[in-house]
Amino acid sequence: MIRTLAWMLCGVALTAGAPDAWGQQARYDDVVRNLRNPDAKVRLSALRLLREAGHLEAIEPIAPLVNDPVDEIQLEAIAAELSFYLVEPVPTKRRVALVFEVRSPAQAAAAFEQGPLAAWPRPVPPALVSNLLQAVDDENARVRMEAIYALGVIVRPPLAGEHEEALIKALDHYDPVVRAGAALVAGRLQVSAAGDALIRAVNDSNAGVRYAALRALGEVGEARAVQALGEQLTYYGRGEGAWSALQALARIAHASSVPVFKERVTDREPLLRRAAMEGLGRSGDRSEQTTLQEAAGSDPSEMVRAAAAFALQLQGGNYIPRLVESLRSDRMVQQIGDYLMELGPAVENSLLTHLQDQDPAIRGQVARVLGALGGDASRPALQSLLEDRNRRVVQEATWAIERLDMRTR
Repeated sequence: MIRTLAWMLCGVALTAGAPDAWGQQARYDDVVRNLRNPDAKVRLSALRLLREAGHLEAIEPIAPLVNDPVDEIQLEAIAAELSFYLVEPVPTKRRVALVFEVRSPAQAAAAFEQGPLAAWPRPVPPALVSNLLQAVDDENARVRMEAIYALGVIVRPPLAGEHEEALIKALDHYDPVVRAGAALVAGRLQVSAAGDALIRAVNDSNAGVRYAALRALGEVGEARAVQALGEQLTYYGRGEGAWSALQALARIAHASSVPVFKERVTDREPLLRRAAMEGLGRSGDRSEQTTLQEAAGSDPSEMVRAAAAFALQLQGGNYIPRLVESLRSDRMVQQIGDYLMELGPAVENSLLTHLQDQDPAIRGQVARVLGALGGDASRPALQSLLEDRNRRVVQEATWAIERLDMRTR
């Protein structure tokens, strides 16, 4: 059977010197061949055609173009690969003074900031991982940045050994943007082998790299760094450096850090209070239950109220309703999503009841989380949302069911 690409792209020519392709059907294998065409315009046209088609079989053939000699093709290839994995397109424009739209060049970085739920759990060909890591050394700064963050968006742990080595090597890259990105990606992908390199990066000459390395040490659970992280917290005292160190300690949640969490649980900086409460919750220390309960109900910062509720839930309380309530706020969606994902399948049944919430924002966000952590019990409840009166809820339920299917294949 001849597979065809039946998309009408104005002005796209499939071969050099070919007539206008508007309305024509192009065979998939012919388009893929043109990814290797010596004419850069033909390669770019074929690449764009495959991206617009959303043809998942093209993921691997496109991978070598991440290192094409032409910068425009490289960036288009990275964007195409991202499009195959992202649940929703990342906004590429932002408003300035409510009037002008400025295109943002950092699509992969923006996608990375949205967290793991922004991407489908699709298989990733090793060739794509290798090409993204190779592009981290590209001469073009934008290509380097897009490549390192695209890696963090697309790939799920664990990384293969040779890919771990390449990522760890990037922690010593000459470009501080790459070093910071490599640290954050190592944390996201839980590359524990990066521990020594991340500890060294805590003393990097660039502040952004230092902060990223601190947070990554927490993500990889590097217990050897607990003392150093405490020293960094003391050194910075306030601001992003202090928050990054305390957040790392909160992720590791070593018993020796409990006095630090207790000291900072009433800090005047909301980010530090949040991290301290998360650390108390993960450590299992119950000595500040009253403080946490008061904070969950009355702290002036919504992210701190949520952190207190999360800590109390970890310690055996029933705070899922309080956490879900925070999903009404767009600003809280990622924080709450991260908490629910960390709590894992154990909260599935508690979440199912909230698929009937009156607020469509809650129904939709709970559906998204259940697609990522739910099991067989979630499927009928999600299918019932396909008849929801809210279009966005229907979309989220559809995506959640698709994610469930991917996870169980």
